[in-house]
Amino acid sequence: MAKLWTPKHVLVTRAALDFEHGHAIAARCERLGIPVERLASDRLPSLRQGNERDRYRRAKSTLAVVVAPPSARRPQPIPPSADWQFHIARGCPAHCQYCYLAGSLPGAPVTRAFANLDEILGELAAYEGRGTVTSKQDARAHEGTTFEASCYTDPLGIEHLTGSLAATIEHFADRPGTQLRFTTKFDAVDELLRLDHGGRTRARMSVNAPLVAKRYEGGTAPLDARLQALRRLAAAGYPVGLTIAPIMPLEDWDAGYQELLDRVAAALEGLDADLTVECITHRFTDTSRAVLRSWYPASTLEMDDDLRAQKRTKFGGVKHVYPKPVMAALKAFFERALAATLPNARLLYWT
Repeated sequence: MAKLWTPKHVLVTRAALDFEHGHAIAARCERLGIPVERLASDRLPSLRQGNERDRYRRAKSTLAVVVAPPSARRPQPIPPSADWQFHIARGCPAHCQYCYLAGSLPGAPVTRAFANLDEILGELAAYEGRGTVTSKQDARAHEGTTFEASCYTDPLGIEHLTGSLAATIEHFADRPGTQLRFTTKFDAVDELLRLDHGGRTRARMSVNAPLVAKRYEGGTAPLDARLQALRRLAAAGYPVGLTIAPIMPLEDWDAGYQELLDRVAAALEGLDADLTVECITHRFTDTSRAVLRSWYPASTLEMDDDLRAQKRTKFGGVKHVYPKPVMAALKAFFERALAATLPNARLLYWT
């Protein structure tokens, strides 16, 4: 049985009800027996009551159906992953203790689904052929213009409530020279298997060493369930991928990540899968660390300045990353292990 999120609260803003997709999301939730509150305005109720943990729990159990403003509808570059990122939702129902959305999205961590999906998708055509990653790089030009839909959400984690991912996959099926990309930690892929996707959506599973997945990825599908979902997507003709993230050198890390790759190989055995791999090491900012410690005060996640190096971003911010010797050891392991265990996979980038 697939892991499905059931929010305790579904809030639909007044403006969201001006869109057919907003009505459809509300109807989906009601069919599932989830109470839906149709708001008289476009302002969400305050979630400030109680302490930080109370606010976190309330926000994480809420789905809000809202309208994406024009500023949120403009695709943005997202190297080295893809040409462009765009958003069909913001926020995620999972409870990953390293959550990269912490500090990136303002306010309480409410999951927001966008009712004006047709407007969002309608603006993407103007960006085709204009990116700098797959549109310009010879090694990846065959992918076409790539559009990432999971930067600020896990679209599969809320798909049973929204239907937004299926609609987006079908939209891209009719766009030659493009590719939709999404990554997920959930396994409810049944509806996606029935779609005419045209081979233009790369479905990636976000995976990690078994110890990391068990210790830090609350509210997600078990690792083996994700890998079986990956197999089913590949068998249905989807290009597939692994997002190995965030990579952490915990105890016996090389054995743990080798076990992960062995499980992937076993899950895809017998399939001629179009498989890519993206490797992303753990990093954090001062802001995200403060937010995560307020959300998960008992977490054992390592976020120690003394064990990290500093990396300046192009906007002048600071990220805390692993020192060069640690990064070199991790990278060397993955390059060697991927070549030996998943020889047909393409490693897109390491960061």
